[in-house]
Amino acid sequence: MASSSSYNSPCAACKFLRRKCMPGCIFAPYFPPEEPQKFANVHKIFGASNVTKLLNELLPHQREDAVNSLAYEAEARVRDPVYGCVGAISFLQRQIHRLQKELDAANADLIRFACNDIPTALSAPPGVSAIQPIVPHHQRPLLEFNRRIGNDGQGYFQQPPAYTTHPYTLPWNIDNSSGDINGGGGGGGGNI
Repeated sequence: MASSSSYNSPCAACKFLRRKCMPGCIFAPYFPPEEPQKFANVHKIFGASNVTKLLNELLPHQREDAVNSLAYEAEARVRDPVYGCVGAISFLQRQIHRLQKELDAANADLIRFACNDIPTALSAPPGVSAIQPIVPHHQRPLLEFNRRIGNDGQGYFQQPPAYTTHPYTLPWNIDNSSGDINGGGGGGGGNI
C-alpha cells in the first residue's frame, strides 16, 4: 500500500531535513513545498526542534500566526544578523518621530500665518471660567487657533461677509442686498 507522501510532495521542512513527510506532520500546513526558503530561514535562526516544541505547545488556531512571526523574524535576522526586526522597527519609529516634528512645525507655521494680525494675549470673557480642558499636545495649536477666531472648535471655515469682492468672475451671481446666491447658467438656477 502506498503512503500519502508518494502522492503529495513533502512539505518544505521535511524536504529540507531530508525526512519522510508523514500525514500528521506539524510543519506541512505552514511550510508548503513551494516556499522552501521560508523554512530554511526559520531553521537557520531558530532550529527545527525549537519550532516543533513551540508549535506543539500552541493551540491549533494560534500556530499560523506564530509561524508567520517566526518567518518574519528569521528573514529579518538573515538580512540584519545583529538587530533583526528590531532594527526595522527602530527605523520606522525614528521616521515617525521625524515626520511628527515636521508636521508640528508645519502646523505651527500655518497657525502663525493665520493668526498674524490677532493679538496673542487674550483673556477669558467675564463669567467664563479660565480653566481649560486637558488637550493632547498635538491638538493644542488648532484649538488655540479656533478659539482666537471665535469658531468654538468648528474648524477653519468661516462664512465670508456678503460684501466680499472677488478678483475673478464667479460661475454664480451674488445679490449683495439680500445675500442670495443665484446659480449661473441655464436650467432653473434658483436660490441656493
